Amino acid sequence: MAPGDRVLLVYPPGLDFPCAFLGCLWAGVVAVPAAPPQPDRLGVLEGIAADCEPVAVLTTAALAAVAQVLCADSPALSALPLLATDVLAPGEPHPRAQPADRVAMLQYTSGSTGAPKGVVVSHGNLLHNEAQITRSFGHGPDSVVLGWLPVFHDMGLVGNVLQPLYLGVPCWLQSPVDFLKEPLGWLRAISRFGATTSGGPNFAYALCVRAAEHRGVPEDVALGGWRVAFNGAEPVRSATLDRFAEVFAPVGFRREAFLPCYGLAEGTLMVAAGAAGAGAARLAVDADALAQDRVAPDPDGQALVGCGRPWEGQQVAVVDAAGRSAGDAVGEIWVRGASVAQGYWRKPELTERTFRATRPDADGTWLRTGDLGFLRDGALFVTGRRKDLIVHRGRNLYPQDLEAAAEQSHPALRVGCGAAFGAEAGDEERVVLVQEVRDPAAATAAAAAIRAAVARGFGVQLHEVVLVPARTLQKTSSGKVRRRAARAAWAEGRLPALAVDAVAPAPEVDGTATEREVARICAEVLGRRVPLDAEFVALGGDSLQAAEILAGAEASFGVRVVPPPRPTARALAAAVDDALLATVAGLDDAQAEALLASLGGPR
Repeated sequence: MAPGDRVLLVYPPGLDFPCAFLGCLWAGVVAVPAAPPQPDRLGVLEGIAADCEPVAVLTTAALAAVAQVLCADSPALSALPLLATDVLAPGEPHPRAQPADRVAMLQYTSGSTGAPKGVVVSHGNLLHNEAQITRSFGHGPDSVVLGWLPVFHDMGLVGNVLQPLYLGVPCWLQSPVDFLKEPLGWLRAISRFGATTSGGPNFAYALCVRAAEHRGVPEDVALGGWRVAFNGAEPVRSATLDRFAEVFAPVGFRREAFLPCYGLAEGTLMVAAGAAGAGAARLAVDADALAQDRVAPDPDGQALVGCGRPWEGQQVAVVDAAGRSAGDAVGEIWVRGASVAQGYWRKPELTERTFRATRPDADGTWLRTGDLGFLRDGALFVTGRRKDLIVHRGRNLYPQDLEAAAEQSHPALRVGCGAAFGAEAGDEERVVLVQEVRDPAAATAAAAAIRAAVARGFGVQLHEVVLVPARTLQKTSSGKVRRRAARAAWAEGRLPALAVDAVAPAPEVDGTATEREVARICAEVLGRRVPLDAEFVALGGDSLQAAEILAGAEASFGVRVVPPPRPTARALAAAVDDALLATVAGLDDAQAEALLASLGGPR
């Protein structure tokens, strides 16, 4: 093994990975972290191996035995030597400094919108990013770091493993599997080991809130010493921060500990972050304006959380389609500085497009992140991914907003396991949402809850809601759902659906003539089949659509109708009948008889 050779690092949670990674840095070998192989996902590891051409795989003896069986039929993997570092005799260390521009690792990321790519990270990139984290997080000799994120993910590696090593402070590592099984175990560990810094994606905080609401806050959780609760890797949600602070304030958690941040593998890890002890900056904006990529403050509008600013000389710009400053508008986030990685491994054209972007109003080259956001008072607000935007009836919809509303609508739904995307239907882009559910028996009810929540929150009638089993949706190495993969699986009919709530033409319903006509009006407005006793909101309707249905009924029957307290087709039909019957007194016998006949008989 020579300097510059690539080696795959395939380890289970534990201390073997950090030791192997440091050994690679020491020897000048390029580390390529990867997730342990799974029987149904060998293709990911095969793709990484084919791209970077490693000379060996570093792993543990136990995992090597499993890998030999799993990879026996894979030409790309079976020929690679498996070196079990936990049984190798240690050699004499020969420390040597590495040049800043020497490649330290390849961080493979599929992103949420594309195929796996190896981000080339140098020793200089790592050192600069660690300096950024240190300054922003306010780390010092008394810091104690605790993390549960996978170490083959950039936040888990650069933030939870290398940062404490860079500082020379204690670090505790928890298995990500243990966290997912028992989210409150994370908070117990923070309490037990006196961690001052810990964090994860937004969904981690949401999972803790949900667990505490169901079972209560454990007596052994005390969070008074938690100074830096970083939140990144996905949109930071104001409602999640508020609820977490409210639930855990009685056990010492301070709202000021929240430290939102933004980053990506192409920037080594961190691009921008808040300052320790400053809490989360908020901005309330008009949701309709934001849907048009404009930023209009509104005290009663949608609350956005700022992700701080760049540190240690890093620069962030928000630009329009021509690369010029977007001013106060939403634009693409561009970055430059010593943390920006060297490019993509053996992909010169993609590297040129992504890492060498130029601007007519600024010197130098920039990294195009593909993310959308805006700057306000020096703080970066991230609003979504450009490629994932859904354009629906002239509105820009951010899929993560729809997914957040969906996953909170029913307790059987898995947090962070939904995918919203646009789908062509005739001459219009419709919205489809696929969501994993823990309990298959609750799938039908959960699908209806999702439709209602999205309609209430965004005025969007979902074309289709598909409930699938747990661990169905493909995810990136950092745990983000791959929306394009979900869309392809949906379009090709490959989703193992437990329940499908789809827009469909309204069939004939049994009932009186009034009920059939009201059901037809409801179906026309809501764009789907309407059972007589289902409330409009449960069918995905909102208040505006309920008003439209009422107006349609009044126009169809020529009467003024008192809205029923329970908005269903049957209840509205009854209100229409009452309004019609109230006019009987003014009719002659023949007219009254004809009216009663049209209603299906006296009620």
